[in-house]
Amino acid sequence: MDRVIEKKKWNTKRILTIAGIAGIVLLIAGSVYFTSGKSKLNVDTERISVSEIKKGAFQEFISVNGIVLPVTTIYLDAMEGGRVEEKYVEDGAMMKKDQPILRLSNTDLELQLANQETQVFNVLTQMQISKNNAEQNSINRQNQDADVDNALKEAERIYNLNKKLYEQKVIGSQEFQSSKNLYDYQLRRKRLTEQIMKTDATSMKQQVDQMSESYQQMKRTLALMRKKVGDLIVRAPVDGQLTSLDAEIGENKNKGQRLGQIDVMSGFKVRVDIDEHYISRIFTGLEGNCDVAGKTYKLKIKKVYTQVANGRFQVDMEFTDKAPETVRRGQTLQIRLALSEETQAVLVPKGGFYQQTGGNWIFKVNENGTVAYKVDIQLGRQNPDYYEVLSGLKPGDKVITSSYENYGNMQELILKK
Repeated sequence: MDRVIEKKKWNTKRILTIAGIAGIVLLIAGSVYFTSGKSKLNVDTERISVSEIKKGAFQEFISVNGIVLPVTTIYLDAMEGGRVEEKYVEDGAMMKKDQPILRLSNTDLELQLANQETQVFNVLTQMQISKNNAEQNSINRQNQDADVDNALKEAERIYNLNKKLYEQKVIGSQEFQSSKNLYDYQLRRKRLTEQIMKTDATSMKQQVDQMSESYQQMKRTLALMRKKVGDLIVRAPVDGQLTSLDAEIGENKNKGQRLGQIDVMSGFKVRVDIDEHYISRIFTGLEGNCDVAGKTYKLKIKKVYTQVANGRFQVDMEFTDKAPETVRRGQTLQIRLALSEETQAVLVPKGGFYQQTGGNWIFKVNENGTVAYKVDIQLGRQNPDYYEVLSGLKPGDKVITSSYENYGNMQELILKK
């Protein structure tokens, strides 16, 4: 009798096949599992900077450099052109007002002065001659007037006498009429003489006045010419220090050419260069401070120069209190110029992270200090030391503020000591 033989279900081949399939599935699942998680990178803590988020006083300011200058500078320009003949002082000398600095020579100007003086002398001589002629003419007219007066009085005497005699019928009408005609003639002659003398006096006065005005005008011109010649000696306009003197003996200087300057040493100002990016936020009265010899001094903007050159503009700042005793002209000061009032804010120190993140995210360290993970943040104002944190971080959090240049698209950093 035949026996049925049962077929084996788990032979070696099948087991190997199933094992191979299971291995492939596990490999795929593992690959999916590991690739679907967050990208991580091991980082040495000695190569990074970890900073703590703090809440404190924040003020938006910029660091700018300023050059110390005298509060007042008077420029010396050549009032008249000429050749430098003599220098009385050297650059850097302390000057008193009207003290001579140098002397120029100008032959043409000196010749014009001589000609002007001659003209004034000629006009003065002519005025004297005219005055003498007028006085002589006046004497002659007065003599004529005296003769006319005498003739009129004599004619009037004879006329009055003949009138009485005629009324008494002692003389005839012919003699009386002759005396009357003579009296009328002398009377008209007197009136004409007075009119002539009055006209001559008015004419002479006008002539003298005109010549006097001409003489005064020429005197003013002469005074101006003498001043121009006097300007060939360059003098200090105020008390101060002579600087930037640019003149050598024998050198020709044109009219209006810069010769140097006088620095009034009554105080100092600071000329500051600022990037044009801030021009809309800079105004007079804005304050800043600087450190000199270990002390902090406050300054205030007194003047804003709105002209922009090479992407920068300038302002003048003055010390609100007494200037530092050690400060000197030409010294460079680093000034912290405040752009806002001081307020309380959440702060993150500045660092290289901003270049890669733009302030949109940062690596935040966990409480154990073993992992740093990427979090979104929002930053606001800034100054040279801190960024203002608007959201995403709170005081006490620790973040990596050094550069993220080598982290690529990593989501987490494993911190190794």
